[in-house]
Amino acid sequence: MITDERQMVNGEDYADLVIFYLNNRALLEGYRDSYIHYINEAFAVVHIPASQINMRTLNPFRYQIIPTVFVLTSEISLEASGVTNLRNIPRFDLRGSGTLIGIIDTGIDYTNPLLLKPDGTTKIVSLWDQTIDSGNSPYNTMFGTEYSSQEINLALTSENPTEIVPSTDDNGHGTMMAAVAAGNEDQQAEFAGVAPDAELIVVKLRPAKQYIKKFFIIPEDVLCYQENHIMWGVQYCINKANELNKPIVICLGIGSSQGSHTGQSSLSIFLSIYGDLPRRAVVISAGNEGNLGRHYSGTIDPSIGYNNVLLNVGENDTGFFMELWGTSPVIYSISILSPNGEYIPQISASLQLNREISFIFDFSTIYIDYIITESESGDQLILMRFENATPGVWSFNVYSQGDLITDFNIWLPMGNIISDQTYFLQPDIYTTVTAPGTAEVPITITAYNPVNKNLYVNSSRGYTRSHTVKPDLAAPGVNYIAPNNNKEFVNYSGTGVATAHTAGIIAMIYEWAEIRGNRTGLDSVGIKDYLARGAIRSPTLIYPNRDWGYGILDIFNIFNILR
Repeated sequence: MITDERQMVNGEDYADLVIFYLNNRALLEGYRDSYIHYINEAFAVVHIPASQINMRTLNPFRYQIIPTVFVLTSEISLEASGVTNLRNIPRFDLRGSGTLIGIIDTGIDYTNPLLLKPDGTTKIVSLWDQTIDSGNSPYNTMFGTEYSSQEINLALTSENPTEIVPSTDDNGHGTMMAAVAAGNEDQQAEFAGVAPDAELIVVKLRPAKQYIKKFFIIPEDVLCYQENHIMWGVQYCINKANELNKPIVICLGIGSSQGSHTGQSSLSIFLSIYGDLPRRAVVISAGNEGNLGRHYSGTIDPSIGYNNVLLNVGENDTGFFMELWGTSPVIYSISILSPNGEYIPQISASLQLNREISFIFDFSTIYIDYIITESESGDQLILMRFENATPGVWSFNVYSQGDLITDFNIWLPMGNIISDQTYFLQPDIYTTVTAPGTAEVPITITAYNPVNKNLYVNSSRGYTRSHTVKPDLAAPGVNYIAPNNNKEFVNYSGTGVATAHTAGIIAMIYEWAEIRGNRTGLDSVGIKDYLARGAIRSPTLIYPNRDWGYGILDIFNIFNILR
């Protein structure tokens, strides 16, 4: 291992580019002077000096190879999903025995009693903390530190566990996800994990590097993660499952509003590849963007020539980005009217355009990139990055060339990257499923309230921009009682907690199918088919639909139908 290579992987002075090379190393020849870090036979990460990524232009890089930025997607009940009913039948007392659940998130409080076996040892098979660089990194990752179950068990017997295994969960989201999927029962708190006999592989994600936060103008205090670190986390879980020869459920409670929303991002492709393998299931949250006004869809009538978009910018959102995705083969362009009345005329399109627009009457700056044919989808992307944005209503005219009636979509950042005071005045709640939940093969989960049977108010809605059915199913995700990082029980809401619930359900199915030998070789698509067949559907709705997918998760009904 070369020290310089480790520094490139870890250092803030180096940027990461994600390359989909598909075992064709000729595609990487242009990066000979950089360090090429292979994740697997399909993807590699190229590390270059961060100074080559600047605010002024995307050139000479393709947008797809700049890592997408992701944030968390969570802010009652086993009965709602049929778990309790199923366990009342002795033959179907499924608890996830013999299965693995991969939690790739904010880390884990490994001392929480909910995450211990009856003998007091850990449920964690292994833990990779990407934030601790001790030199003991797993496989060929060159960053982070791996801790074995033996090391964690030794720490659990110590008066100061973190002196032996210093990995913690300062946020609590990862601990919550692990406990919902595989935690023990706490009768006093009325909490029970879905698959308490499943074992855990945990990855604590490294926060995004500063260069990528600067590029997308993300506030310093916002916790977010970058695409290549998540991909490494998934690869780690898959490698461990291969070593142990056990079925695994990869559980991801993260999302991003970046990209074409067609399931073609690097992480989406990566997850579709692994989700299509036998005994490997991938479950992803749909996101919580449906009701926040952060998506606009418009149609341009050639007889008019443009569509007017109104965006309200909040007082605290001085820096942010947004992406306009057009529909091929039409070419799009924009004009801008600031809240102070300053007008920027139509910016004509060219093959690769970059402009820095400064305003006279305020301190606003907008960096605009036109990419006529983006490699991810073949469609046009207009990327707009705002610095010192003036609060108030901004007006954009979106133009198209040609005689076709065409449509386009614009997305603002998700989560707490911006406040809820920045929104479109005429938003569209649909096509708001976040990446990588738009990936075709994995199972994408939305959230509902099991008490009143209503969809979670902020749940992202489908379908994808390419009309793939997403979300796939709905699971409990409103006022869900679960532990935080202080061992307290609090209410969580969001599609992230619903995804963890579903991961436990899938572990139960894998126990029945793989461990008990009833149906071997199930992949994500096979699991999805079982879940869809057993889903509870309203007689007043047509399925699949853009809100509920194929319906409400119910594992008891799966086996009831099979019977």
